[in-house]
Amino acid sequence: MPVRIRLQRHGKKGKPFYWIVAADGRAKRDGKFLEKLGIYDPNTNPATIEVKIEESVQWLNNGAQPSETAKRILSYKGVLLKHHLLGGVRKGALTEEEAEAKFQAWVAEKEKSVSKKEENLSKAQQEARKKALEAEKEVNAKRAQAAAEAEVAESPEAVTAEEEVVAVETAPAAEEAVTQAEEAVEAPAAEEAAPEAAAKEAPAAEEVAATEAVAEEAPAKEEAATEDAKPAADKE
Repeated sequence: MPVRIRLQRHGKKGKPFYWIVAADGRAKRDGKFLEKLGIYDPNTNPATIEVKIEESVQWLNNGAQPSETAKRILSYKGVLLKHHLLGGVRKGALTEEEAEAKFQAWVAEKEKSVSKKEENLSKAQQEARKKALEAEKEVNAKRAQAAAEAEVAESPEAVTAEEEVVAVETAPAAEEAVTQAEEAVEAPAAEEAAPEAAAKEAPAAEEVAATEAVAEEAPAKEEAATEDAKPAADKE
């Protein structure tokens, strides 16, 4: 009976997770299996992988063949490395202690690498959250500023201030218009008053002329009277 180490699908639509199983190669993918060797959840970052190393190595020693995906997972967890080291022990190239030491050193290095990756992912997530928070604060500040400006624009004081500005800007034009209107009203009155003044001034001018004429005639009359009086004296 050919045994395959493969993945068996579980989970809901869009979020699957898998069991790593040893099953009959002729069985259905999600059918009966011989032994559950671990789990694989690709929905997390990094992916969650749990494998029973000793049982997996035993199935490999018994001739089980892993699928391509299962082979990558077993290699990631060191199952294939341990299977290879135990082959060296069987051949006499290594002792069990040496093989175990090499495997534990590889596991420690792998854990450091995974830990570093998780730390980097955590930092990246924190930075992304920080940027998102700053962007949100900036948006909220802009909204608050816009609301404050709208409230100030709608307040009575702002309306009064706008009216005062408009009044100050329009005052010179209004004064000029009033001046022009007063000049327009005064012009006909001045034209009507001119004939009246001329009429009033005419008799006065005539009186002055008559007075001047009388004044000029008075010496002439005196001279004439004097001349008339002289012959009478001479005659005497």
